[in-house]
Amino acid sequence: MRVGIEIGGTFTDLICIDQGRVRVTKVPSTPANPEQGFADALKAADLDLSKIEELAHGSTVATNAVLERKGSRVLLITTRGFRDVLWIQRQNRARSYELVYRKPEPVLSRRHVVELDERIAADGSVIEPLNDAAAKEKLARAIREFSPEVVAIAFLNSYANPDHERQVRNIVLQILPEIGTMCSHEISPEFREYERFSTTTLSAYVQPVISRYLEGIQKGLRNGGFPGQVSLMQSNGGRLPATAMQKNPITALYSGPAAGVAGANLLAGQAGRKDIITFDMGGTSADVCLISNNKPALKSGTSIDGLPVRSPVLDISTVGAGGGSHIWRDEGGMLRVGPTSSGAMPGPAAYGRGGKVPTITDAHVVCGTLRPDRFLGGKSALDVAAARAVFADLAEAFECSVEALADSAIRVANANIVRAIQAVSTEVGKDPRQHTLMAFGGAGPLHAGRIAEQLGAVEVLLPRHAGVLSALGLLASQFTVYETATRKIPFNQDVRASLATALGDLEERARKRLRAAGVQGAFDVEYTLQMRYVGQAFELDVPLGQHPFDAVSEVLLRQLYEEAVAGQMNFRPGSRRPIEIVGLRCGLTAGTSEVGVTGIEGTPQRSTRSTCRILEGREFRNCEIVGWPDRGEAIKGPAIVDAETSTMYIPPNWTATLHEKSNCLIMIREGDAK
Repeated sequence: MRVGIEIGGTFTDLICIDQGRVRVTKVPSTPANPEQGFADALKAADLDLSKIEELAHGSTVATNAVLERKGSRVLLITTRGFRDVLWIQRQNRARSYELVYRKPEPVLSRRHVVELDERIAADGSVIEPLNDAAAKEKLARAIREFSPEVVAIAFLNSYANPDHERQVRNIVLQILPEIGTMCSHEISPEFREYERFSTTTLSAYVQPVISRYLEGIQKGLRNGGFPGQVSLMQSNGGRLPATAMQKNPITALYSGPAAGVAGANLLAGQAGRKDIITFDMGGTSADVCLISNNKPALKSGTSIDGLPVRSPVLDISTVGAGGGSHIWRDEGGMLRVGPTSSGAMPGPAAYGRGGKVPTITDAHVVCGTLRPDRFLGGKSALDVAAARAVFADLAEAFECSVEALADSAIRVANANIVRAIQAVSTEVGKDPRQHTLMAFGGAGPLHAGRIAEQLGAVEVLLPRHAGVLSALGLLASQFTVYETATRKIPFNQDVRASLATALGDLEERARKRLRAAGVQGAFDVEYTLQMRYVGQAFELDVPLGQHPFDAVSEVLLRQLYEEAVAGQMNFRPGSRRPIEIVGLRCGLTAGTSEVGVTGIEGTPQRSTRSTCRILEGREFRNCEIVGWPDRGEAIKGPAIVDAETSTMYIPPNWTATLHEKSNCLIMIREGDAK
C-alpha cells in the first residue's frame, strides 16, 4: 500500500494505491494546524496505517512560514563589512513603475547579524584567517543576548573555500550543542553573495518549523502503527526521505505545485503526449509549467515574497487565480482577480462558512458552471444565495448585473492564466500551440477549454480525478538530489577533461547524499552547464542532454549554448563571441517510480443526463450535464462533466472522448486533429 498526501491552500488530498486499487479522499485544509489536515485525510480514508509501506507528502508549511513571517529566530553570521547584504539586495526592481517602491523585507532584523573578522578570496585563498578565540567570545555574547533557534553561517566566497564556515559551526556547537546550524557552502555553494545569503537564511528560518511539523506527523503515524517511510516532495520535482529533507528544507518550498507537474507528466506519457503545458488551478493559485519530451523545465532558482532562493526548481509560473481568489475593484476602477484568497477558512461564500468576499468559485456558482448539488461528487452542497449576495455591492459599483460581473471575473482570471502560460512558453521560445494543455486541480478543468482557445492550442487532457492529481504526483516522483558548484572553466581544447573532473566531483557528492538518506539502487545522472558570453552579467542553463561525455568538445558546447540563446532570446550572434562556463549542476535520480495504476481508475459515480442553462463568454446557453463517459462515447460541447473531485467544462466547438490508456478525457477542437 502506497499513500500520497498533498496539503493545499484550500483542500488536503489523499490517494491510496493498494495492489492497483485506488482510494481517493479530499478534506478541507487546516492552515492554522496543517498536521490536523494531514490526520483528517488519513481518518477520512479509513486506512490501516500498519499496512502502508510508503507515504509521500507535499505541503505548504515552508511557504506559509515565509509568507506569514512565522518562521524561527535566526542569527546570521557573516564576514565583517557584509552585514547589510540582505538589505542592500540588487539594483533591479520587481515593479518598475511603482512610485513608492519598497525592497522585500528579509526574514530577520539587522541587529541579528553578527560580523566576524575573516576574509577569503574568490579563488579560495585565505586573506585574513579566522581567530577562533575572538570569534567564540563574540558569538557567545550574541547567542546569550538573542537566544536564536537556529544559526545561519554565510561568509564571502565560502563557495570557493568553506573552511571558515566549518570553523564557526564548530564554535557555535561548542557554545550551544543542540542548536541547528545552516552553512551557505552546503545550502547554496555558488557565487553571488546576496542570493547565497538569502537562500541560507531562508533555509534556517524554516528549518525548525519543518522539523517540528515532520516530527508531529511522524509521531502520529507511529502511534497508529505505521512501519514505513515518509518522504517529502521537493521544488525540483523529486522527493527525499523526511530525515534528509530537514538538512536543507528550503528545497520543499514549492512541493505542491511540483507534485502536480509529476502527476501530469505521468498521465501525459501514458496518453502518448510528450510536449505538454501543465495547468494546475486549485483553491489559492494557478500554477503552469512547460514539459518538453516528457522532461519538465528546470531553472536554477526562484523567489518567495521577493526574496531569492538559489536552488534548482521546476520552472513553474504562479498567479493568484484559484477558486478562492478574491474578485475586487482597484483604485482605478478596474476589475481584478487575486492574489489574495479566502483559502480554506472561511473559503468562498458558496461554501457556507461565512465568506464575505466574492471569489472565482462563487462566480462559477452564479454563472451555473458549478452545480450546487454536484460539488465534489455530490458530497458537499453549495449555497447559491450566498454566492450571489457577495457580488451585489461590486455589481452595483460596476453598474451591471451580478451574472455579468461573475462572467467578467472568470474571463479576467483566464487572461491572467494565459499570461502565466506565455511566461513559460512563448517568452522562452516555445510555441504553446504545439503543446497539449493538461488541466487539473479542482478548478483547472472548468477553465481549460477557453484558455486553450486563447493560446491557439487544439488539444486538452483532463484527468479523471483532476482534483487530486498532485497527490498522485507524489507517488509518481522519484528520489532526486542536485549538487551545484561555481566553477570558471576555460573554454578551450581542454574543456572536456576539466568538465570530467568537476562533474565527477559533483556526482560523487550527490551519490553520497542519496546513500546517506537510505536511497539505494541504480541512479540516473544528468548534467547542466551554466554558460554565458564573456562580459555578460548572468548565465543560461545549458543541459548536456543525451550527448555521450566522450563527444563533449568546444564545438559541441558552443553549438548547445548558441541554440539556448536563440531559443530563449530570439538572438543569434553574428560573430564568434567568446563563451565561458561559470557553473555546473549534477542531478541524480534513483531509478524509476512505478505508480502501479494506469491513471486513476475505478467505477465512477454516474449522473443522469440532464440540461441546465449557463452564462459563459457573455452568452446564455443551454448546456448538457453528463457523468464520466464510457470508452468510445463522445461528449460534444457545451457540456459539463461531473467528476468526483472536479467539474469539467467542454466549450462549444470542442468534443471530448475517453483516452484508452491514460483514463483521461481528451478534448479536441472541431476542425483540428492531432
